[in-house]
Amino acid sequence: MALSPTAAQRRVIDAADPATGRLRGTEAQLAALVKRGLAFRHPRPPHDHFLTPAGHRIRESPAEPRMPTTTAPAAPAAAPAAGGVFAARVGGEDAVPGNAGPARLREVRGAWQGLLELRRMTHTDGSTDRPCGWERTHLVQAAALALEAAGHRPAGPDGGDGYRVRATPQPEAVAVYEPDGTALRGCGATLEGAGWQVGEYTEPRTRVRYLLASPRKV
Repeated sequence: MALSPTAAQRRVIDAADPATGRLRGTEAQLAALVKRGLAFRHPRPPHDHFLTPAGHRIRESPAEPRMPTTTAPAAPAAAPAAGGVFAARVGGEDAVPGNAGPARLREVRGAWQGLLELRRMTHTDGSTDRPCGWERTHLVQAAALALEAAGHRPAGPDGGDGYRVRATPQPEAVAVYEPDGTALRGCGATLEGAGWQVGEYTEPRTRVRYLLASPRKV
């Protein structure tokens, strides 16, 4: 999970190029942002540093006032405050304040644009039509972000309509459940458009229809 930046690191993030997320700073500052999951080092020369989707979210959120340290600092808070690190809704979560309405929509769209930029900067051909390395190591979150950014509704904690993205035993594959058949096919179309390979299957015992989705490689 990405960690909140220090005040000095926040200044580096705020000064990033608004279009590309390209960063300027000392080697120590940039390395610290990479360690916190807020930046990545481009694999090709000149090996510039760019914001990750989490870094873009920090840049777009208002800076939070920092409490003065008068005692030994405690461990990082277990639950991030509103405006903290963005997390796509995978379906089935408890209701979270701020996870609905126009503000949430802006956050989701910003995270999706940041992910497309990450694709562009990490693919050798600069393409954005297929998942990148980060998505392949965060399959559930990546698929959920694609669905939420396209306007699909995640399921609530008590079930009912809405998508649920779940990990599977298969490598590089997630399962997507949605009780409404039309909505399930709509989820499949969205994932295919986002660069995923999608198939529709039926669970043998329950006869429940679901999608099996994997990031497309070419």
